[in-house]
Amino acid sequence: MRAARKRGRRGHRDATMILVAFRHGLRVGELVSLRWDQVDLTTAHLHVSRLKRGRDSQHPISGPELRALRQLKREQAQGSRFVFLSERGSPLTPRGFAQTLSRTAESIAFPFRVHPHMLRHACGFKLANDGHNTRALQDYLGHRQIQHTVRYTEMAAGRFNAFWAD
Repeated sequence: MRAARKRGRRGHRDATMILVAFRHGLRVGELVSLRWDQVDLTTAHLHVSRLKRGRDSQHPISGPELRALRQLKREQAQGSRFVFLSERGSPLTPRGFAQTLSRTAESIAFPFRVHPHMLRHACGFKLANDGHNTRALQDYLGHRQIQHTVRYTEMAAGRFNAFWAD
């Protein structure tokens, strides 16, 4: 995340948004509507309010995320309600984040077009490949129905590794 911080006026905010969206599998609407009252910097927990009738949950915040969020809060005007703000001080829009993500990908010569929902899918596939079970992954991503989660675990490379372990 260090290299991204140094790029552009809003590099730290942009890198933090990408990190938080990926780590928590957030939809773009969940990300841009994230408020400071959902972030507990003391206990390092994030209250995830899911859209699309998803299940809300509490997620732990990792060390790098926690430091990035604390810095972002220090840089914002006192009393800012939303975590991710535009240069005018209003909440960033889904379109604004999509443009930010596209510019970031272009700046590193990413080989194909990206869109915000790819971060949610990347989270699901990463956790499945790390061996997390489907039910836990379902809760983490806030899916009400298991069939929306199965796509991540059915493609996990190591899902059969321990079947015949001696």
